[in-house]
Amino acid sequence: MEVPADKQPACLRGVGERLVQCSVIHTPSTHLQQEQPSVEEPKWSVRWARPACLLLLFLWYCYRVGREHGSGPLHGRYGAEPGHLRTGVLSSSEGVGGAKGRQGSLDEQNGLAYCQSAECFRCTANGEGLNQRLYHSLQDYAKRYTWSGMGRVHKGVRDQGRYLSSRPTIQRPEVFFLPDLPSAPFFSRDAQKHDVELLERSFPALLAEFGNVYNQPPARSGSSLPPGWKANSTPHGQWWTYYLVNQGETLALNARRCPRAWRVLGQLRTFIANNVFGNACFSVLTPGALITEHYGPTNVRLRCHLGLRVPSACELVVGGEPQCWSEGSCLLFDDSFLHRAFHEGSAEDGPRVVFMVDLWHPNVAAAERQALDYIFTPGR
Repeated sequence: MEVPADKQPACLRGVGERLVQCSVIHTPSTHLQQEQPSVEEPKWSVRWARPACLLLLFLWYCYRVGREHGSGPLHGRYGAEPGHLRTGVLSSSEGVGGAKGRQGSLDEQNGLAYCQSAECFRCTANGEGLNQRLYHSLQDYAKRYTWSGMGRVHKGVRDQGRYLSSRPTIQRPEVFFLPDLPSAPFFSRDAQKHDVELLERSFPALLAEFGNVYNQPPARSGSSLPPGWKANSTPHGQWWTYYLVNQGETLALNARRCPRAWRVLGQLRTFIANNVFGNACFSVLTPGALITEHYGPTNVRLRCHLGLRVPSACELVVGGEPQCWSEGSCLLFDDSFLHRAFHEGSAEDGPRVVFMVDLWHPNVAAAERQALDYIFTPGR
């Protein structure tokens, strides 16, 4: 039963009034606290606006630098002009053997073997003009980026003429020698373990793709070569190459015909994709073929051969040391050493086929690779 307020004890009358007052007083404050974040929200946005702008500026700078000097493998190369082949910059995949001057149809020449370009590095390798161009390119790189880590590159460019002329006959790169690099005719597979294992895992796909481009009808009447193949100069037999990347330039039409091989190249960590020392191709030697002794252009790379089809009586000799290819396995060698290759099998044995890629020498530092990419950019 409810007791009238005027008859309640005095000690209880104030309690109800105070509770009402508390509820009335605290209710607005609760609403104010809930509305506070909406008042502070603009301050939060202002506080993060400046870091966001700085981050956007940094990303824009990285984008501009990356476009100006792409350092990643195959950076922006797939969209190159289809079928475009730069001629007369450096050597071909296994070397030319010094053959120059003999002419033939464009489809049956290796443009690198029959170079007549005034810009050819091989033609000016020992001239002062090349040394000056290399030094100016290095200075330009240092101004844009840094001199840090450029000690060996600077030393090599400055004394290039002396290095090339004073090298022992067993190892004499024809264009550029980087001093103080460990050298040997053949290297262990552990020198570039990741890329060697990736290539060997890709053996079935690369073999199948080789068959697709090799077993095509001739490009046109009167030619024995399928589309995309080039013939190289040899004293005996035939040596054919199918380039995906030739001297740092992508042959886009060939690359489109070999999507799995192109994908493998993109996954390699040390493939030389951005300067004239980088090549990737299928290489075929017919029975009786001989690639005469010759030197590669530089010691900054290791040439990697993945055996696809290897009959008996096939051999690669580098620096006087003979080695045989093996199907599904890689051979790593320094082609700045004097080297030759031959196939002495019978016609029934069929051709020797390798997939060839140029990888960085493991002792060339990242900063040196970037500088060499810049100095030896195709067309520079």
